[in-house]
Formats: sequence, C-alpha cells, structure tokens
Amino acid sequence: MVVVKKSVIKPKQAAILCGGLGTRMKPYTDNSPKPMIICNGKPFLWYIMQQLYDQGVRRFILLTGYLSEQIEEYFGNGELWNWDIQYSKGPVDWDTGKRVWEAREKLDELFLLLYSDNFVPFPLDKVYALHKHNQKPLTFMVASKTPGNISLDKFGIVQQYDNKRFGLGLNYVEIGYMIVEKNQTLSFFDTPECSFSSILQKMAANHQISAWVQHDSYHSISDPNRWQKAQEYLKPKKIILIDRDGVINKKASRGEYISKWEDFIWIQETRVAMKLMANEGFKFIIISNQAGIARGIISFTELEKIHNNMKNELQNDDIEILDIYICPHHWNEECFCRKPKPGMFLQASKDHLFRLDKTLYIGDDPRDVEAALNAGTDYILISEEKTNIDNHDNFVDIKSYFSLIEALDTIKAKLS
Repeated sequence: MVVVKKSVIKPKQAAILCGGLGTRMKPYTDNSPKPMIICNGKPFLWYIMQQLYDQGVRRFILLTGYLSEQIEEYFGNGELWNWDIQYSKGPVDWDTGKRVWEAREKLDELFLLLYSDNFVPFPLDKVYALHKHNQKPLTFMVASKTPGNISLDKFGIVQQYDNKRFGLGLNYVEIGYMIVEKNQTLSFFDTPECSFSSILQKMAANHQISAWVQHDSYHSISDPNRWQKAQEYLKPKKIILIDRDGVINKKASRGEYISKWEDFIWIQETRVAMKLMANEGFKFIIISNQAGIARGIISFTELEKIHNNMKNELQNDDIEILDIYICPHHWNEECFCRKPKPGMFLQASKDHLFRLDKTLYIGDDPRDVEAALNAGTDYILISEEKTNIDNHDNFVDIKSYFSLIEALDTIKAKLS
C-alpha cells in the first residue's frame, strides 16, 4: 500500500499529567501513583505512551508529583523503548494548571496534553487535520454523554465548558487528549495557581476550543471497576474482522442477495486460510452489510439460519466465529452502521473489548477499506482488480490479493 498525503507538521511531543493522588483508586494508590497501576504486566501509563509513539510522537514530558520517584525509576529517560523522556516535578498540592505552567519552557509551541488515567483510541492525523482546519488554540477529544460538561455548535466549536453541569445542551464530556498551541493557550492564564480545567472554561467562553467527537469507547483507571475493564481491553487478543459476501462465500449476482442456505457457496481458499489462522489461535468476527433485509429480499429469520449453518460448518473445522454484525439498512437510510461508516466495528470493539488498532479487516470492496480506515483499523483487500480510493484528502493505492491464502504472510506480518 502506498499512501500519498499532504505534508503536515503534527505534534511530536506529549506532556502527560501524572501528579495527582488518585484518591478514587485507594487503596491501590496508597503506595503507588495512579499512572503506575498495572494492566497485564505493564503500567497503564506505558500503554498511553506506546500508543503515541506508534503515531510518531517521540518526546515526552511527564508532569509528576505524588510518588514521582516510582515513575522515574520505571521509565528513566525512555531509552529502553526508544522514547525521549523528560520530567517536570512539583509538590503534590500543585494543581494541573500549575503543572503545565511550570513545564512551559520545556514544551514545544505545538504539543499534546493528556491525562494519565484515560486511554482513548486516538487518530492523531485526523484530529490534527481538524485542529488545523478550525484554527483554534486548542482541540480536545470529547465523548457523547448526558448530562455532560460541554456543548458544541454544529461546526464542533465548544460553546460551554461547565464542570458544574448546570447549563443547557451539555451533551459531551472531555476525555483528556488535547492538541495545544502553547503561547496562545498560556495567554489565558491570569495566575499559574489554577486548574487546567479553569483555563479550558475561559477558552470555551471565548470560543477558542474545537472538539473531535470520539465515537469509539474510551477506557479509564479512574476507579477499580473501570480498571478491570481497561485491563481486558488492553490485553492482546487474536481477533480478525472479516467480511462475508465475496470473502467467505461467493457473491450473488449484482443487485441480488444470498437469501437462503442453498445459495451459499463457500470460497474454499478462504476456508482453508481461516483454518490455518485458527490453528494459530485466531478467532473471527464477521462484519457485513445486508441491505437485502431492508429491501424485503431476506428476513432476519432466514439470515440467522444461513449464519447458524455457516458457523456450524466452520466450527467443524475448529474455526470460531465470535460474533456476526450486520447492517440491515438500505444504502440511503443514513445509518451509522452501514459500511463505509464504522458503526459495526465500534460496536464489536465495545462488546468484545479489543483494540481496533491492533487487528485488521478482510474485505473485497473499496468500501471495506474505507470502513476500516474510518474505524482506525488495518485492512486486507481480496480482489482480482487493482483498486484505489480517495479517503479524506488521502489517495490510497491499495494492494489487493487474489485469495486469502495469498495474503496470509502479510496478515501475519501486520498482526505480529
């Protein structure tokens, strides 16, 4: 695959707030700072930093306070992971605004600012493109929640930031990943002795914050229950996402649909390849548009029969289908689930607690590639034709494979 895009100077430095007491995580934080809470053998903070490193961020400033020596002892200068880590250490009672202010001489003019207790699927390229487009001093990620503490206009510009949650239209919450223009943001400080949320409130009152609405789930160690869920989400999983028609079975003629089991014809090369991957521990989730339901060509009952027969035959080959997600809507219904929109991918990730950036989707159509890109996952295209798509100002020349067997080495390399 070759991707040609406009050259952009996106943030290369991240400042991460690591100084709090973590009172809601007591007793686990009695002798450990919250960012060092262990998830699957590694501190939660490590996952955040590795996620950023994978997207080109090379330099980190950790804004530490409570039990800061434990963070420094574990991470050091970052050379073990090819990271460049500096520290800005202050007393435990410093508020978040004070920590940012005191680190200002070490900060790039353009930098990322994160809390250390949230892990968010973070499409840095896309969020930065929005930041450049909206030309505001700060862009942060928000999630839909009512009541929330944020309201947006139709252009994604923050209209209110109210932690007391008294205002109308507060339908979003901030989730702790920000792109910051340093000098413009520091100009909102009347005093260093403040919380950073008070700075955000001032900037919002002046309509100086843009927001990226995150539809994927985010995960937190803000309390013990969320910590357990975050551990499961961050645990490596051997899951592959795969289309049905044109990949697992032969497609019906154009404009027609597989409406009964007798019409379902296996693509044998795919079945063999799935068996080889299953032998290595991989399990599968099927994601498929099925507009034949909306058109009245097939019922949910008949579709379920097809899928039950399909799963039973695959199970006989020790191939496990974890789940099947279908969009039953017509192409013009403007739903969020029909590919190339990412709704089914996001729901699968939420249900089965896996990272979309650590798996891939196997499809047979350019819309499958676009759906994968929209969901933040990698892809494999099974097609006999050279294909390209125009996706969000990026021209993507897609390498395709004649069969899934031919693509196996590439799949193993991508998922290694």
